[in-house]
Amino acid sequence: MPKLPRNQLSQVVADLSLSGGNPDLARSVAAYLLEERRVNELDSLLRDVQKDWAKAGYVDVLARVARPLPQAVYDDLGRSFSEFYPNAKTVNVTPVIDNSVIGGVNLELAEQRMDISIKRRLRRFKKAINVKEG
Repeated sequence: MPKLPRNQLSQVVADLSLSGGNPDLARSVAAYLLEERRVNELDSLLRDVQKDWAKAGYVDVLARVARPLPQAVYDDLGRSFSEFYPNAKTVNVTPVIDNSVIGGVNLELAEQRMDISIKRRLRRFKKAINVKEG
């Protein structure tokens, strides 16, 4: 049986997940990737699924933060991204607590990343004053 291209696989996964038609979808995809020895494609597949969701009007944003923020902050972020995706039916902002984030937030979408963290600002400052990172 020929290998299913990742873009077709992502479209099937996106369609099934949006329709709610398969409660064991994650397990089925994992089993398929294991059987086909394509586990290394998981991250890429998930980004492709996010792209397909966005095309269908469902934008998913991961917000990596140092500590939990008030829900109003995530709601504001969602409204901000709605401006970039005018056809979006929903913008879902999922907070992820990440110890490597000192402060601020690191936003991840399917096709882009926005780093507005303190760590990034410190790196830019070090670079500006020619301090080598160790």
